Amino acid sequence: MRLPSRTATVSALASALTVAALLSACKPAQEPAATPGPATAEPARTVSSEKGDLQLSVVASGLSHPWALAPLPDGGFLVTERGGNLRHVAADGSVSAPLAGVPTVVARGQGGLLDVALAPDFAQSRRIYLSYAEPGDGGVSGTAAAYATLGDTGLSDVTVFYRQEPKVNAENHYGSRFAFDNQGHVFISQGERTMRTMSQELDKLQGKLVRLNLDGSVPEDNPFVGQAGARPEIWSYGHRNSQGLAFDPRTGKLWEVEHGPRGGDEINLPQPGANYGWPVVTHGINYSGQPIPEAVGKEKEGMAPAHHVFEVSPGLSGMAFYTGQPGKPWNDSLFLGALAQRNLIRLQLDGDRVVGEERLLQDVGERIRDVRVAADGNVYLVTDEEDGKLLKLVPPQG
Repeated sequence: MRLPSRTATVSALASALTVAALLSACKPAQEPAATPGPATAEPARTVSSEKGDLQLSVVASGLSHPWALAPLPDGGFLVTERGGNLRHVAADGSVSAPLAGVPTVVARGQGGLLDVALAPDFAQSRRIYLSYAEPGDGGVSGTAAAYATLGDTGLSDVTVFYRQEPKVNAENHYGSRFAFDNQGHVFISQGERTMRTMSQELDKLQGKLVRLNLDGSVPEDNPFVGQAGARPEIWSYGHRNSQGLAFDPRTGKLWEVEHGPRGGDEINLPQPGANYGWPVVTHGINYSGQPIPEAVGKEKEGMAPAHHVFEVSPGLSGMAFYTGQPGKPWNDSLFLGALAQRNLIRLQLDGDRVVGEERLLQDVGERIRDVRVAADGNVYLVTDEEDGKLLKLVPPQG
């Protein structure tokens, strides 16, 4: 019997480790390893970067697979835990008990309580938005979105204003992020729930970016309003699993991060009515190493190309722009959380062009699920772990 060569064995092992890292983005939620609370015993430490030293500190720890954070005007935060809890983290790092009134979620696979965002008029209305995996009859589920009024200990006036239809029997690829255009609209990103071909079917909401009025009604100028066989909520389609969404403060353009297959993570600038190709057009293959069955290549006439592609998949998640800081080394940067590669990606921008890339926090070794830039000019992120953390980065000052 001929034994495999040492080179072949090492290659096979490396391939297996790569697949394992990519699949780690699909781990189900587990119980917290610690009681949430401020991390007073862990002082800030200096971390080097290409643009100078930054300060890294732990604001709070013991969070159970936190999925999203929303900075509050008072310096605190709202943090979702995928298992279904919404918590308030004060500026000093103290963590509240779970807030009451959160809708029931399906905390299975990649499902659970997902994004949280403040309404554009939060200072007056105290309204927040939540996205989550909503259960249906017979084990099906779908991405849903609700708004509610935030109180000291819970939510009131909870209103479900969007439901992904049809609900399906699958546990992954829910999306889901919010973005507000400050013109009275909310965008909601979603996944195709591993039902790949649904991304191309306009009568279904899987694999679509939707645009709604803030109350959940459909804007009259959405691209498919009045088209037979198409859902009027749809803004763009052909998406795999959109886990990052944000408007560029410099231009007002919407950017979307797509958690792709193996070798197919991408950034898009979604245009109304555009088809972004999944699963027909992709740079990636299945995590197993096999081709995507429906794929015809990296491009096809009539389908919009990705704005930027990661040929080696970081496992992209939340995103945030760092702009409006002239003279600061990180000005005009886009930050992306990486799940599989367990780091924070900083992309240097020149207009819409990506002109540089830097990886940060490699030594932290945790899955970075969400990243936001707060009003204080610092970068905050959460790590999707059993003992999840809320981290603070003070950028290089130049």
